[in-house]
Parts: sequence; C-alpha cells; structure tokens
Amino acid sequence: MNFNREIFKSSLFKVTSLNSVSVVLKIITGLISSKIIAVFLGAPGMALVGNMRNFFTSMETISTLGFQNGIVKYSAENQENESELKKVISTIFFSLIGASIIFGLILFLFATNWNDEVFGSDFSYGFVFKILALTLPFYVINLFLISVINGFGKFKAVIFINIFGNLIGLLVSIFLIYRYNVAGALISIAITPALLFFLSLFYSSKEFSLTKNISLSSFNFSIIKNLSSYSIMALVYGFIGPLVYLAIRNYIIENLGIDQAGYWSAMERISSNYLLFISTLLSVYFLPKLVLAQNNLETKKVFWSYYKTILPVFILCLSFVYIFRNIIVKILFTEDMLPVSNLFFWQLVGDVFKASSIILGYQFFAKKMTKAFVITEIFSLTTLYFSSIYFVNIFQIEGIVIAHAFTYGIYLLVLSIYFRRSLF
Repeated sequence: MNFNREIFKSSLFKVTSLNSVSVVLKIITGLISSKIIAVFLGAPGMALVGNMRNFFTSMETISTLGFQNGIVKYSAENQENESELKKVISTIFFSLIGASIIFGLILFLFATNWNDEVFGSDFSYGFVFKILALTLPFYVINLFLISVINGFGKFKAVIFINIFGNLIGLLVSIFLIYRYNVAGALISIAITPALLFFLSLFYSSKEFSLTKNISLSSFNFSIIKNLSSYSIMALVYGFIGPLVYLAIRNYIIENLGIDQAGYWSAMERISSNYLLFISTLLSVYFLPKLVLAQNNLETKKVFWSYYKTILPVFILCLSFVYIFRNIIVKILFTEDMLPVSNLFFWQLVGDVFKASSIILGYQFFAKKMTKAFVITEIFSLTTLYFSSIYFVNIFQIEGIVIAHAFTYGIYLLVLSIYFRRSLF
C-alpha cells in the first residue's frame, strides 16, 4: 500500500499523467477541428487543409534544419557547463535565425508559385505563404526554446506549452474558419504555431537567460557538424515525406477530383489520432530502452515486449474502429463524408503494418544508424508514391489506402530482414 502511494507521489508518475492529458487534449482538439472543417468547408476544404499541413510540415523541418532532437541532446549534456552551453545555444540560435530568414524570403517572393504548386492555379491563396514567411522566424525560435527546456529536463513546462498551444490553436482555427472559411483555415495553420513563441519565451525565461547565452563570438562550426546526422534523418523524414504526400494528394485532385482527395485527408486525420498513442508511447518508453540496450539479446527483449503487450491491444482497438466506422465518420465529420468509411479496411491494415514496423525504425534513431535510415526511408517513400499512382488508376480513391497497406507491408518485411538478428 505504501509502495503504491510512493508511485502516485513520484515525479515520473506526475509527468507521465500530465503527458497523457496533453496527448488526449491534442486528440480532442484535433477531432473538434476536423468536425469544424467538415461542417463549414466540406471535403474540398479538407483536401486543401491537408495540402497546407503537408507543406507546413516540410517547411518546419527544413527551416529548423532538422536540429530539434540534437538541440535536446546537447542542451541536456551541457546544462552544467556554462561555456559549452553558450556555444551550443549561440550556434544553433544564429543558424536557425539565418535559415528562417532565407526560407522566409523564398516563401514571400515566390508566394504565387508556391500557391500553384501546393493548391493549383485554380486557387489564389498566395497571401497565406506571405503570412507564413513573416511568422516563420517566430515559429523557429519557438521550437528552439522548447527543445532547450526539454533538454534541461523541464518536462512539465514543455507539456504545459503543448496543452496551451493546442487550446490556442483550436480557438484561433474556430474564429478564422468562421470568419474567412477556407482562407481562415489556411491562415490558422500559418500563424498559430508562431503565436506559441510568446508562451515558450515566458516559460524558457524562468529556466535560462536567452540574452546572456547568445553571442556571435561563441558560434562554433563543430557543433553544426555534430548535428548533421540528426539533420539528415529529420530532413528525409520530415521534409521529403510530406512532399510525397502532397504530390499524391495533388494527383488525386487532378484525376479523381477534390472531393475524393478530401475523403482521403479525412481518413488520414482519423488515422493520425489513434497512431498518436503509439508514437507517444514509443518515444517516451521504448526509445530510451532501445538506446540503453547493449546487445542483440537486450534489443530483442524490447522489441518483443512491444509486440506481446502493445500491438495486440492496438489491433483489438482497430477492430472496434472498423466495426463502428460509419458512426465514427458521422460523429467526427458529416453524413456527406460517409464515403470515407469505404477507406477504413485497407487503412487499418496498413496502420497495423506501420505500428509493427515503427518500433524497428526507432532503432535507427536509438543507434544513430543514419545511412541505413536514409536508404530505407527513401525506399519506403518511393514505394508509396509509385504504388499510389498505380493502385489509384486501378481502384480509384480506395487505391490510395491499398498503396498505404502495400508500402508498410513491404517496409515491415525489409526492416524485419535488416534487424533479423535482433528479432529472431
């Protein structure tokens, strides 16, 4: 009994519980946002918002140079060493400011071109890219500050920023969508992350002085070199990946229509919500265990503990999702979006393959296997793109989820062969 009380009083339990609240809140706000988009904007709006989200994810990764995980690592390692910490913070800060200004200028000056590439020439949302260009430096520094305080182990501050950020994002989205329809939804994607800059600045100021730790003379190129492996992995996954999804969605819009693309975007949003539980659990619990594993036997124990405990529960939950798919679509969207229910079967099959393979993929990050990660990720994205085109031409919109299942089935097979010594 005393042992149980100690667990509930522990800081780990409190942080984990708070993080669970943050994840659940993120899912709830995401579902509410999806409902609002479906009601006010319909399937076409869902497709355009999906394109903007994919583009924004790519821009986020390239403008932060893929440094996020590296910032956490080096902030954690040097928080007690004032001179080294100053070098780390100064180097990364000036690098990110420079990158965000350069990419911001490219966005602003070629806003019309970006509009044509992302939405097509039938739409005129170039002003959204100009807004994104102006807010980009604020957003980049926001991510920088969050990563630093995360590295300092101030998990509660990071979680509170995420909680308030989700709430702010929802309120901004509701207001802008109500006032400006599709344009409002796109603007909210561009400005909401930048608004969090003021929130992260408030929390970070309690942990360290930004002005005291920034000096151009402390800029050190060796730190950039050390961060390069993180950049390569992040840029392949976070930059190329969303662009592939953007290209696939534009292909669907051109060949099947914007409504069909909207149905797929709706299916993607449902999938991303339940996969959030898996990704959070993997990053918080299983990734540290993979990092600490010293040999194949220890790694095998981590892999199979996941397959024996988490994966069966996940599959059971997806079974219920499939059974109640029509009800889920009506609750989350509108009756006009019921064609989405036809996409569930192959999407869920693909998500089971994805959940099975993702823990193997985390081994690349745990052991910094940059070359292997890049090769397998590019192979996976290439397979997804060409199989999507092939299956869409045969099975129409259902082909996109068949391609999803096919790609992750192949990806799981490839990783199982690559990590066979750790698995079997």
